[in-house]
Amino acid sequence: MRLAWEPLYSVFISMIVLFKQGCDASVLLDDTSSFTGEKSAGPNANSLRGFDVIDRIKSKVESICPNTVSCADILAVAARDSVVALGGPSWSVPLGRRDSTTASLSSANSDLPGPSSDVSGLANAFSSKGFTLREVVALSGSHSIGQATCRFFRNRIYNENNIDSSFKASLQANCPRSGGDFNLSPLDTTTPNTFDNVYYKNLQNQKGLFHSDQVLFDDGSTKAQVNSYVTNPLSFRTDFANAMVKMGNLSPLTGSSGQIRKICGRVN
Repeated sequence: MRLAWEPLYSVFISMIVLFKQGCDASVLLDDTSSFTGEKSAGPNANSLRGFDVIDRIKSKVESICPNTVSCADILAVAARDSVVALGGPSWSVPLGRRDSTTASLSSANSDLPGPSSDVSGLANAFSSKGFTLREVVALSGSHSIGQATCRFFRNRIYNENNIDSSFKASLQANCPRSGGDFNLSPLDTTTPNTFDNVYYKNLQNQKGLFHSDQVLFDDGSTKAQVNSYVTNPLSFRTDFANAMVKMGNLSPLTGSSGQIRKICGRVN
């Protein structure tokens, strides 16, 4: 089951990455002679996957309705539908986005908060895009699904104390102190194939995979919200869906801006 759903995980996670610049499908562009794309950025390389899924969807859409549906809209809808398919909430996806004609490796490297971020770092990164701390905690629930490479959680499992001992041992078995940088672990090791609120229960039990996950429970400014999502899963689903709608409205290209790419990996 894990391998079957992996493209859906990746499509969804790519929606989260787009918050750095807005929903313009820049992350889908391959490198060109004039710019280096975002696929090789630190947060994305060997992490984001499922680009072939978007390519197949785009090809089928183009054959039926050419030059009409953008890659950005396809990505936004696929993100929503992936969450729904895995048991999560649905939300309305406004359509009409257009695609960017360039990408920014430097922005991809600098704007997305990393797995070692503390709460203040997360808050600052998201507030620059207009998100509240409550929305940060809700969007962190995206880690209910997906996988991470060893390089992103190695420091936590070998150098931090706020981690369950058995959980730590199981991760160390697959993520040695050196080597195995791209070995994978589910972001939620309890229910990795279901979009639910167990991610927050894991934090209560010191089983957050990233430092940036576990601090949400350890920090007094966000702990109460983590606890509320455990006791009231409907609240999490509602907050998450609303935050995704907000994310989907981050500076989209519309009207005559950008273009509708025929192939998502390259400019027309």
